[in-house]
Amino acid sequence: MSYLLDVRRLRLLAEFAAQGTVAATAEALHLTGSAVSQQLAALEKEAGVPLLHKRGRRLELTPAGQRLIDHAHVVLGNLAAAESDLAAMRRGERSSVRIAAFPTAARALLPRLWPDPGRAPAPDAPVINVVEHEPHAAEAALRKHQVDIAVTHTYSLVPRPLPPGCEQRALFDEPVLLVLHPVDAARRGLSAGAAAELAAFADAPWLLPGPETACHEMTQRACGAAGFVPRPVAVANDFTVLTALITRRAGVALIPRLALPASSPELSVHALTTPVRRSVQALYHTGMARRPDICGVLDTLAAAATSAVEAAAEPRS
Repeated sequence: MSYLLDVRRLRLLAEFAAQGTVAATAEALHLTGSAVSQQLAALEKEAGVPLLHKRGRRLELTPAGQRLIDHAHVVLGNLAAAESDLAAMRRGERSSVRIAAFPTAARALLPRLWPDPGRAPAPDAPVINVVEHEPHAAEAALRKHQVDIAVTHTYSLVPRPLPPGCEQRALFDEPVLLVLHPVDAARRGLSAGAAAELAAFADAPWLLPGPETACHEMTQRACGAAGFVPRPVAVANDFTVLTALITRRAGVALIPRLALPASSPELSVHALTTPVRRSVQALYHTGMARRPDICGVLDTLAAAATSAVEAAAEPRS
């Protein structure tokens, strides 16, 4: 006996996996809860195996349901690529690519997706829509199909698994650096360009990213590995705020290289004797890189990342 799976129901199952509940799926798809339940039941009948089971009052995917989701992401990605190809053939129609990115990437990479001032975009260039999100929020937006690409980061001390049904394009790696005022560096006997032993700063006032960020967790873990808990005197999500506070000798901070200003004589920047690194990547649903517009955006992001990393690695004045 052969089974034919309805693509529309596969889309609905993928949406259920992203949303987590029938009610949220119904709201996202502008359907009633009973309609969602009926379509899921019909898909289960088509599949010939249980795809969902009840845990308390909630429906959850069975192993077979999760396996089908993995295949569905590939199928739906291929369909999206085909739809994009057809759309590109229609005269005057430009595709749209939606991107979520954390602040540093939004500043350093995303502007390159637009042509130089005074130049018109290429006729086949996609319309770019950007939203700023921290990595966890960007991944959530990608799961819900609110964006096509999520530019995220992971720290060597705070690994993040690749979300189910997603692929990634590595963009760049960069070191996390200890940053303090030159006067404070000299007072501690830390010469320009010398590597810093983090344990020596257990008594320092610390400037921390917000507790909801991976950057905050990275700092806590790095300091914990050095044998102390950092004593915060300021908390801010924006690294430019932290660097501004450092110029006033408010404290020290761990900051990824690309988040630092191009040059500042009021910042003393030091590698760590026990290195910590940040990796930046672009996430997208499996198969979506076959879309010419998304492939082009990924290539441009990779080129922008190479230029940004090279510029950040130049000696600071």
